[in-house]
Amino acid sequence: MMSDLAKFAARLSEWIRRAPPGDRTPTGDAVPPGAEHEPQFNALALELFALQFDANGAYRKLCEARGVRPGRLTHWSEIPAVPTAAFKELEMTCLPPERRERVFESSGTTRRATSRHFHDATSLALYEMSAWRWFRAHVTPEVGHSPMRWRGLFLAPPPQEAPRSSLVSMFEVVRRELGLGAEVFVGHVSGDGAWELDGETALRVLREAGERGEPVLALGTAFSFVHLLDGLAAGGLRFALPRGSRVMETGGYKGRARELSRAELHAQVSERLGVPLENIVREYGMCELSSQAYDAVVCGEEAATRPQRQFRFPPWARARVVSPETGEEVAVGETGLLRVFDLANVCSVLAVQTEDLAVRGEEGFELAGRLANAEPRGCSLLAA
Repeated sequence: MMSDLAKFAARLSEWIRRAPPGDRTPTGDAVPPGAEHEPQFNALALELFALQFDANGAYRKLCEARGVRPGRLTHWSEIPAVPTAAFKELEMTCLPPERRERVFESSGTTRRATSRHFHDATSLALYEMSAWRWFRAHVTPEVGHSPMRWRGLFLAPPPQEAPRSSLVSMFEVVRRELGLGAEVFVGHVSGDGAWELDGETALRVLREAGERGEPVLALGTAFSFVHLLDGLAAGGLRFALPRGSRVMETGGYKGRARELSRAELHAQVSERLGVPLENIVREYGMCELSSQAYDAVVCGEEAATRPQRQFRFPPWARARVVSPETGEEVAVGETGLLRVFDLANVCSVLAVQTEDLAVRGEEGFELAGRLANAEPRGCSLLAA
């Protein structure tokens, strides 16, 4: 069975490698948001469901309790979704213990159980490919078409201090692919496990980038950016970062001091760092998934002309906004729970039911908070 999953991962990797890298080609021609991939996605999803049904004992029991088995489904939307809470209580994986080389965990405290997403070398390589391809398409679309080089400012601890963070692992993939040095990480993990920002180092990076005319690539959680902004405000500091600078923030505040709306946060980032609003992008991801969604394309006409920002996953993933009562997809403009179908989740489960509320859009979704009584989530919980 593991060999079948490995073969599936190899075919999926090839598809991801060939897939258009984003919403627009290098010449600016529009790429449809995913309809052309629908038949292939459906076939792959049904195939992966059958493999995971056989290899993942916990998932098989869940499916059997719902009366669902492979061969009875015709569309990917019928595949049973696993609540994120199950990743905390069960080993929701196809991998036997001896093959679990890495584990990503959700943020939490000593009083909360954490979700666990196990990986072997094959699934980890697929995760990294998926993360880089969609990040590049939305945050650094010039890569491969321009000699642009950025000064990195990653508001997170380095991988050796947070080896179980999927977000830090994604940042490390970006660092490696862009050929940046390890010094881009300007955070560290405190004694109680919280993430802390090295404000002095961050300021030095910003000053040096401005003096040398180096555009800055700043990545971090929303709360980490608030921490940076507070430090700048306390010192009465503002920067006019070089042209081409951009920001990616991951959202999330609950459990950590003051919150800002997306508009407020982006406005303050733009004011204090001198980064145009169209060069500030939001990312949505979680440790239970292997793919991420973005709400805009940096530096592109797409970001400026889209009437409102909507999160979109890559062609190898799908998002549905469903009614908490019926489980059916809601109408455009209505609010429901976000459900994600991610083919890159080869060794766990491809269908994940989140506790995030979302508004269904024409081309994607907008986040609308968390389900009442749901536990806070996100790496911002770890930010000091």
